[in-house]
Amino acid sequence: MTGMRTARRILVGGAALAAAGWALREVPAELGVRPLESGPDRAARIRRSPQFRDGSFVNTMPEQTTMMTTPPVGLLGELAKEREQRRPAGLIPLRVPPADPPPADGVRAIWYGHASTLVEIEGKRVLFDPVWSRRPSPSQLVGPKRHHPVPVELGELPQVDAIAISHDHYDHLDLATVRSLTRTQKAPFLVPLGIGAHLERWGVPAYRIIELDWDEEAQVGGLRFVATAARHFSGRSLTRNDTLWGSWVVAGRSRRVFYAGDSGYFEGYRGIGSAHGPFDLTLMPIGAYSPAWPDIHMNPEEAVNAHLDLGGKLLLPVHWATFTLALHPWAEPVERLWREAKARDVKIAVPRPGEAVDASAAPAVEGWWEMLH
Repeated sequence: MTGMRTARRILVGGAALAAAGWALREVPAELGVRPLESGPDRAARIRRSPQFRDGSFVNTMPEQTTMMTTPPVGLLGELAKEREQRRPAGLIPLRVPPADPPPADGVRAIWYGHASTLVEIEGKRVLFDPVWSRRPSPSQLVGPKRHHPVPVELGELPQVDAIAISHDHYDHLDLATVRSLTRTQKAPFLVPLGIGAHLERWGVPAYRIIELDWDEEAQVGGLRFVATAARHFSGRSLTRNDTLWGSWVVAGRSRRVFYAGDSGYFEGYRGIGSAHGPFDLTLMPIGAYSPAWPDIHMNPEEAVNAHLDLGGKLLLPVHWATFTLALHPWAEPVERLWREAKARDVKIAVPRPGEAVDASAAPAVEGWWEMLH
């Protein structure tokens, strides 16, 4: 019996090691590519960029950008406290996304969770920052888990006209999702400068990659895409800022949408609104803020400020609810946003994952999250 138990332990341990090895096999690819080493044409474009200085991309707005370089005193204690408040107390309600064609003249959005959002504008579909993996991490063995399933499988998505990426952090750029979309979709990937190097390594054909610097634009599927500024940083390993980050303006004949990506608040939103707005819809990040990194993730009140600076009509909050990436309670971002929006007479929509929102006829906020904390 002892020998059999020992044999079983060996078999179980061997299986576990094999599973771990299988899960870790993609880590080198997940880390991406150094863009300056990916070819002379891309390297020359990067070095010409006004955002590239002394070997890395920088935030060119005058405000200083603060990033946490050492853990704050007491961080481990804070992580251990109130852990239950940083995740929903029950199941997040999901909705089945509509299968009907996009409205020919309007704007409709379907939020899948975190920042992943499908925007339909004047009959065209744009998919922003799609992440379908269970964890936003270089390995699916570690990192924060999803609080809810994605409301639709990748293979069930309708054909889209463009896939727009804001930056290369794992919760916005996901290798498995990119590879799946490369197989199942025909749309090009629009990305900030340098990120094309990651996509090429992951098997995206060069003809499907459109890399833009800030204030550069491209026409795709009858829509005008403009890469605009953000106040953030990049990196998939210990090396930071070798790819650019940004936000996106998507303009049709008469409708306009703004996606902020990840960003701290900065005065440049007024200039973006003046040059490219007003916007029928803004997708604004409201979660994962902290005093430890005040300049790279805006808080809910700052999201309202940016929305007003941009000339936004309807604000749809993203970057909350799906992954725990900061110490604040799970539902705090949306509660603060709702209070601020009511105080400043700002129209917001807070859909359940999978629920469609018509920008011209958004439903009243229901507070569906209130039973989950």
